[in-house]
Amino acid sequence: MTALGTPPAAARSYLYVPADQPDKLARAATRGADACILDLEDAVAAAHKAAARSALGAFLTDPAAGPQWWVRINADTPAADIAAVAGPHLTGVVVPKADVESVTEVHRLLGEAERQHDLPAGQLAVFALLETAEGVLRAEAVAAAPRVVRLGLGEADLAAELCLQPGPDKMELWPLRSRVVLACAVARIAPPVGPTETALRDPERLEATSRLLLRQGYRGRTAIHPAQVPVVNRVFSPTPEEVATARDIVDRLTAAERDGSAVAVSADGRMIDAAVARSAREVLGRAVTGD
Repeated sequence: MTALGTPPAAARSYLYVPADQPDKLARAATRGADACILDLEDAVAAAHKAAARSALGAFLTDPAAGPQWWVRINADTPAADIAAVAGPHLTGVVVPKADVESVTEVHRLLGEAERQHDLPAGQLAVFALLETAEGVLRAEAVAAAPRVVRLGLGEADLAAELCLQPGPDKMELWPLRSRVVLACAVARIAPPVGPTETALRDPERLEATSRLLLRQGYRGRTAIHPAQVPVVNRVFSPTPEEVATARDIVDRLTAAERDGSAVAVSADGRMIDAAVARSAREVLGRAVTGD
């Protein structure tokens, strides 16, 4: 991301909330998600878009404290959506079907909104949702665009466009997942956010697929039901044992470096070098974020 402002903390859980349902908006902050995505796109029927914009703008004038507040805008009406919801309480916007052109245009619109609301330049961030072949193919450029702090992957749309027929483990999509992970690393932004699990009554599947995403380099996930949030938060938070091991690794290498050595040995007899310590520091960083 081009340096504009301090990026928001990398959330573990992003709960989608329909923008046209006041009761769900009112309870959103109590659901335990690190971030809420107030959805003006798929969750709102075309006939209700204007009313949803108005309601969401009013809600964001004084939302409850706690989660980050994101708005998923519509790909075909970014100007109207941003004009309706921008303000000091908005963390940023989720750009669906993101590509270089769309995130560039959203960057311009957010800049105009910041000036209109007397906000610091770069305060409003972009979460780019890659849902098209073009978006994934140019993921590196999207990740490097101004304001982009996270990438997400919309696998249902991608599978349809690419004529894929994913099996239960969605192995057919793993190469695309890896491409997005690489793009985030090259751009030096937070690791990407995993796609939603649509099996709402299967917490075991939610946990298993979330742990797979964790191993693949993802560090968060969207949720479409509040019941999914605790599982997502747990999976993407290191356990106390993982934190203790990571702290021990860092401490051992630090002590070895003081003694003039570039390597150390872990408690279980494994070599520790700078790369191992880097992974350990990532675990410690997630522990702080999840507190």
